[in-house]
Amino acid sequence: MPEAETPRSPAGRVVVAGGSGLIGSALVDSLRADGIEVTRLVRRPPASPDEVEWLTDTMPLDPAVLEGARAVVGLNGASIGRFPWTRKYKNTLLWSRVTPTQALARAVRELGTDAPALVNASAVGYYGSAPRRTLDEGSPRGETFLADVCAEWESAARGAGDSARVALLRTAPVVHRDGILKPLILLTKLGVSGPIGRGTQVWPWISLDDEVRAIRHVIDSDLDGPVNLTGPTRATANDLGFALAVRLNRPFLLRAPVWAVRTVLGRDATEAILTTDAHVVPAALEASGFEFRHATVEDAIAATVPAAG
Repeated sequence: MPEAETPRSPAGRVVVAGGSGLIGSALVDSLRADGIEVTRLVRRPPASPDEVEWLTDTMPLDPAVLEGARAVVGLNGASIGRFPWTRKYKNTLLWSRVTPTQALARAVRELGTDAPALVNASAVGYYGSAPRRTLDEGSPRGETFLADVCAEWESAARGAGDSARVALLRTAPVVHRDGILKPLILLTKLGVSGPIGRGTQVWPWISLDDEVRAIRHVIDSDLDGPVNLTGPTRATANDLGFALAVRLNRPFLLRAPVWAVRTVLGRDATEAILTTDAHVVPAALEASGFEFRHATVEDAIAATVPAAG
């Protein structure tokens, strides 16, 4: 039986902020491949007619830029993969998410009932660490620094007002060679990979292909509020690390104690990314009929990492 496809978006225009990153560039390519007009908001002088400069001065985003669009997708945010998280960089992590989102929400709100849907990024870091629990969109916020960032990020998006549809994309780390796998591939190729801490902590994950398909599904659907963008099957840190090692034909042996990781990366980054234990499920996506192309973390790794000879 042929694989079911997510319905393609009808013709229309989509505005994308943060379109130069891994997810944003893949989303823009996917939309354009289906003949959908894309306007990209950029933090530099425009280089083509489909680009609009924004956030380079104190002027707010002109709501006219969003007029007639079906959706505006906000994917802004400095990388959480840059370490250590100094006090200055933690401010950058917060500012780079909240400030652009406030600008988008303000422009959407000013358009009133004619506004496009605001489909804005968030992260599964909202839930913090919750061992032995299953977390869906109704689960409470965690108590980590990243959970606080996500809460402010989502609050900024809700500033779009009651007239607009606002969807909050609580995205898991993307299993891609240019995403969460980038540093792990290097360590694995060098033969120095292994469990991080106990290694049995549950890591949310999603493939890049399903991330883009899920964002498009949200644009096309009536989904609003929080939407978990995570793979459909549970995976531990060891599951991901061992699958990568098998793919690269390398050992998975050297355990990294938590105290050592914390010394190098700092407490906030360690707790938010590497030792977090959160089984986050894509309840809203699956209830709305979305079907994943990569159902397991092994599938996601195989889709982006060539097998070693």
